[in-house]
Amino acid sequence: MRALLLFVVLLLSATARAELAETDWLQLLPASDRQALENMPEISHDTAEGEGVFSNKGGLKQQDKDLPAVMYSRKTVAAMNGQTIRIGGYPVPLESNAQGASTLFFLVPYPGACIHVPPPPPNQLILVRYPKGIALEDIYAPIWVSGALKVEAVSNDLADAAYALDASAVRLVEESDL
Repeated sequence: MRALLLFVVLLLSATARAELAETDWLQLLPASDRQALENMPEISHDTAEGEGVFSNKGGLKQQDKDLPAVMYSRKTVAAMNGQTIRIGGYPVPLESNAQGASTLFFLVPYPGACIHVPPPPPNQLILVRYPKGIALEDIYAPIWVSGALKVEAVSNDLADAAYALDASAVRLVEESDL
C-alpha cells in the first residue's frame, strides 16, 4: 500500500511539472498571411530607428503606411480561440503591481520588437494578463507564457493586438529549456 501511495505521489508530481507542447508563433497566422509574409519583399531599415535613434512615438503600432497589407493584419486563426497554449516570446511591460511585478504586458515573437522597424503585425502580438505578476528585469530575456488564448482585438496607445491570453503561468526561459 505504501508503495502504491508513493507511486501516485510521484506520478502527480511529474504531471504537475509537465508543460504543454510549445505553440509556434506561425500557428497564430492564417495560411494566407503566412504565405504573404514568406513572399514579402525585403523591408528597408533606412530610418532613424534603423540607425539606432529611437522614439517611443507609436510604440508597437505600424507607422509606415507603405508596408505590405500583411504587416497590418488582424486576421486570426479561429481554431486557436479557447486553446490552452504555451508560447515563448519577449515581454513589453504595460502595468505592474505594488511590488513592481508585471501583471499586464504584450508578448512579442522577437526581442526588441517595441523598437524594431517594422513592429510585428497585430496577429503576432498577444496581450498577456497575469494578475500574479512576474518580475521582468530584462525585456530581452525570453519568457514562457501558458494559459487560455483568446481571439480578442486589443488596441491602446502602444499597440494593436489580435490575441489576448489569461496566463496561468509565466516564467523565464532557462538554459535547460534550450
